[in-house]
Amino acid sequence: MTNWTVTAADAARSPLNREYNAEMISRYWGRPTNDAEIDAYERDEQDHDVPVFLVASRDGEEAGCLGMRFLDDGTGELTRMFVRTPFRGQGVATALLKAMETEALERGVTVLRLDTRNDLVEARNLYAKHGFAEIDRYNDAQYADHWFEKRLTSFDSPAMH
Repeated sequence: MTNWTVTAADAARSPLNREYNAEMISRYWGRPTNDAEIDAYERDEQDHDVPVFLVASRDGEEAGCLGMRFLDDGTGELTRMFVRTPFRGQGVATALLKAMETEALERGVTVLRLDTRNDLVEARNLYAKHGFAEIDRYNDAQYADHWFEKRLTSFDSPAMH
């Protein structure tokens, strides 16, 4: 497994955010998207509340990202999990999840939740592999089909071992 460097970034300024949006739009509609469609989504529909945004890189090249927002007392919601195509299958998503779990615990978050879609089979498998259990709907996300949750302990965090 490759060692990844994971650092905090600004979601609004990261090019990974736009790439994530392009992939989500294309996969949802089953066709390529375009700049006008991405611009409209980012302007009108995208939730901009992503106070924690991590980027994984290797040798200065950004490979993927993961965001977290705060829902309520001790609960964080993961969003914008994305790995650029050339880096898939190399442990980027795992590095991002582990780093976010550490970040969450440091911020007093003890429960992580997320939603995802039917067509994002890889994401659902990834979350299940990392201890997320499917739960009942907890939000009104328009495009969500599945909801997951993981309760964190200090043993989940590599930095806490």
